[in-house]
Amino acid sequence: MPFATEIHPVPGTLAESTADLLVLPVLTGEEGPEAVEGVADGGLTQVLPSQLADLFAHYALTGKPGELAQFPVSRDGGLVRLALLGVGSGSPDDLRKAGAALSRAARGKERVALAWPGSDAAAATAFAEGALLASYTFTLKSAEAPADQRPAPVIDVVGDPAALTELLALGSTLATATALARDLINTPSLTKDPEWMAARAREAAAGSGLTVRVWDEKDLENEGFGAILAVGQGSSRPPRLVQLSYAPENPTGHVVLVGKGITFDTGGLSLKPNDNMKLMKTDMSGSAIVLAVLSALASVGANVRVTGLLALAENAFSGDATRIGDVLTTYTGKTVEVLNSDAEGRLVLADAMGYASTELAPDVLVDVATLTGAAKLALGTGIGALYSTDDSLAAEIEAAGEEAGEPLWRMPLTEDYVPTTKSRVADLANIGTRGKDFGPAGATDAALFLREFAGGLPWAHLDIAGPGRSMQESGLLTKGGTAFATRTLLRWLARK
Repeated sequence: MPFATEIHPVPGTLAESTADLLVLPVLTGEEGPEAVEGVADGGLTQVLPSQLADLFAHYALTGKPGELAQFPVSRDGGLVRLALLGVGSGSPDDLRKAGAALSRAARGKERVALAWPGSDAAAATAFAEGALLASYTFTLKSAEAPADQRPAPVIDVVGDPAALTELLALGSTLATATALARDLINTPSLTKDPEWMAARAREAAAGSGLTVRVWDEKDLENEGFGAILAVGQGSSRPPRLVQLSYAPENPTGHVVLVGKGITFDTGGLSLKPNDNMKLMKTDMSGSAIVLAVLSALASVGANVRVTGLLALAENAFSGDATRIGDVLTTYTGKTVEVLNSDAEGRLVLADAMGYASTELAPDVLVDVATLTGAAKLALGTGIGALYSTDDSLAAEIEAAGEEAGEPLWRMPLTEDYVPTTKSRVADLANIGTRGKDFGPAGATDAALFLREFAGGLPWAHLDIAGPGRSMQESGLLTKGGTAFATRTLLRWLARK
């Protein structure tokens, strides 16, 4: 368990709990905040300093999810902290937010107990996701965090263990996979080169019953992965391609997931300014997400066969780096003119997607990447961009994103923009060549470029450049990589 916090369902009542923070849920009612009827408080409301309605008014509570007020109450001759926690309507999204708020408020406590508000099954899973992910930390500091800043070791959910155990465990599984991806993303690039990522993939495979194959630089050259090699050739740390395979008995289909894995992105000879480069240890988020998803498929009971491809390279500048104007030959034989070496993510994806579409014969192909600043400009930091050639596939992934609290917005593959992907000297250019009729459309240019390597398969492209990184602690997020789309893809694959 990678978290300092564990979540347990427990029988009995809140009044019987030995926790040092007791929590009563509060709903948003039509006429104001409402106590949840029938919660397992064991008569605890009898020791409140006033009627609940008066407390709601005193603390200006509305029941908004995550809203919280604490005060001392008498119990067994002493005092204990009691909190009123807003849970909104009791929906999964509201319980996820409430769980995150509770986890943050519980720092420094030894044990927390929440009277379960009796919400539906999906809400219990969402609560566990929120509570655990808000307790996630990544630090390389030499000193331990002060006691009052440490996550509570235990959160008890007081209710029916028979009804809650599996649901909370599923939430823990989804959060654990997300934490694995976050750890990979947040690891400094001094440590995290392509071979290091390949080693993490081998560890995940050994622990999850997966099979693994790794192409080193000689294998990539011998088998024609010209784009991955070109992106990585400026670095002293050579590129890798990793294939992870999950194969349940009697699979219902075959999905290939491809993740962008730029372990550090200087921009190459198209050098980034420092303010942009400071975030570039996270430019391998797509590969971390794919690795984490593959590691958890058995735990969520996925019945579909899944192959994960991690396209790994470090985009550096040196005398060996790819020059602007160079023409690369990709795995499929299509040639690409490099007009900007900072548009490298689509190049490594092109090779991996080309391999998948020609050699693996999947039913569906999905890629995930922190790909374009244009997607962030279009949708901000809270929503991922979704492009797809298949309406049913897009709808499935959108629905899974909504359930996961990871919203995606479908963007158009505008056919009129296809000419901007062409080159005068090669089949394609790696950035939009614009033209007098169209202005900048960077995220769509990139998606149209990638579509050329999907082989006509049902395909979806998740550009998570906006929500893939967080600059502050908020809700489920901590500063750094978010691993956005991990829980979406796991939910989607569990239902395939």
